[in-house]
Amino acid sequence: EALETVRQWTKEAGLALHPEKTRIVNATEESFEFLGYRFAKGKCYPRRKSLDKFRDKIRRITKRTNGYSLDDIISRLNPSLIGWFGYFKHSRRSVFKGIDSWIRMRLRFILRKRQGRRGMAKGDDNHRWPNEFFVEHGLYSLSSAHLKICQSRC
Repeated sequence: EALETVRQWTKEAGLALHPEKTRIVNATEESFEFLGYRFAKGKCYPRRKSLDKFRDKIRRITKRTNGYSLDDIISRLNPSLIGWFGYFKHSRRSVFKGIDSWIRMRLRFILRKRQGRRGMAKGDDNHRWPNEFFVEHGLYSLSSAHLKICQSRC
């Protein structure tokens, strides 16, 4: 009955529903994906495909063997971070913390490689290049941006 109401409304508006993709769900009980988001139990996340595509873009910018300075790499990263955040800012806070951490880890890989050290970044690297180090170099923080938005809503 609800689907018929939606069909009627869209027809009157001059729109058409895709017969295989259209369904009505109880968003508090069922999950669904829409416009790059995944909605599950009343919460909102970027869908897996959106995250994978974003991470691939970050990987291309943060290759260990690129010849750019850290400041150049960050200036190339920031527009992508700002744009991605602008679209996915309604996601859960935990999403942004994880991505921020992953990006800093990739930047630490680059710095470690440039010192002639092999392997993944280790605990000492977090002390050598703390999070504040990247803030001082102008890295856009998704979790800080999310916090600002949450504060401005209140």
